[in-house]
Amino acid sequence: MRGWKTPGFWIPLTLLFGWGLIILIMGQDTARETAFTLMMFVAMASSLNILLGYTGYVSFGHIVFFGLGGYFGFYLLSQHDWNMFLAAIAGGALSAVMAGLLGMAVLRLRGAYFALATIGINEAARAFVSNFEPFGGATGLFVNFVVYERYGGAGSALWLTFTLLWVVTLVLFLVSFLVKHSRFGLGLMAIREDEDAAMVMGVKAPQAKTITFMISAFFPGVIGTLYFFKNGNVEPGDAFQLHMSIESLVMVMLGGQGLVLGPLVGAVTYQGLRGYLLTSPIFKDLHLAVAGVFLLLIILFVPAGAVGWVRGRFPRLRRFLE
Repeated sequence: MRGWKTPGFWIPLTLLFGWGLIILIMGQDTARETAFTLMMFVAMASSLNILLGYTGYVSFGHIVFFGLGGYFGFYLLSQHDWNMFLAAIAGGALSAVMAGLLGMAVLRLRGAYFALATIGINEAARAFVSNFEPFGGATGLFVNFVVYERYGGAGSALWLTFTLLWVVTLVLFLVSFLVKHSRFGLGLMAIREDEDAAMVMGVKAPQAKTITFMISAFFPGVIGTLYFFKNGNVEPGDAFQLHMSIESLVMVMLGGQGLVLGPLVGAVTYQGLRGYLLTSPIFKDLHLAVAGVFLLLIILFVPAGAVGWVRGRFPRLRRFLE
């Protein structure tokens, strides 16, 4: 594969690497917290893009893997004294396994039927966790702050969590690029364009979609564990927020689905707008409605997203905007 030699491979990785490095050098808690939130949304949008952008399957339940994986990882580190890194990997692994099991059923559906099924999965997962006593039921789980002492105190633990999220995001972008430029990725894009024709041409669509579903689910599980560890607690209401799935969709569509750089541009742009709306006395309670309108306008007028529009408008820039 020669794609890694193009500027389109290095641009998002360089931006992310430089961004995280600057935050670490600054050493400011406020900058770290702001960057953590933004980077988390960049990673969530990028993981969704592996499914939505490459196969065309619109999932409104992507947050379920964030919640289930995060719950499981947090349970291991808070109740069984697991190392944070190992617990995060275990959370991602559980999310991937759940995606594989669910994918064998729901990925047989297409279009609106698949989208509706993913909403149902999210609500079912929330109800299950709310009544699952090992996970604390409706009250959730809390971490004993003594756990943070193993990482040099709460302050050091927060910086370690940010650093791990930064590394996960870099790995995620690398995986996204490798999938897109592989033979496997070509099969996924054939499914996106015409699944029946792709199967006639020899693409094993059910297996390919399930594997993609598992890859896209692994990273939210890891991110969820890191996020809840940083917060010190996890509750069903925080773990399975449907609006986070909707906002991830907006970010992917805004930046450009099927493009490695798209989720980064979309997340940064949307979070900037979201920050303004939440601090506006007029729009602070309407930011989700604005997100919905924003998604509708993108689909109607700029379906390729911002990066896709630039690629179409200026063909010479395509090698810089993967």
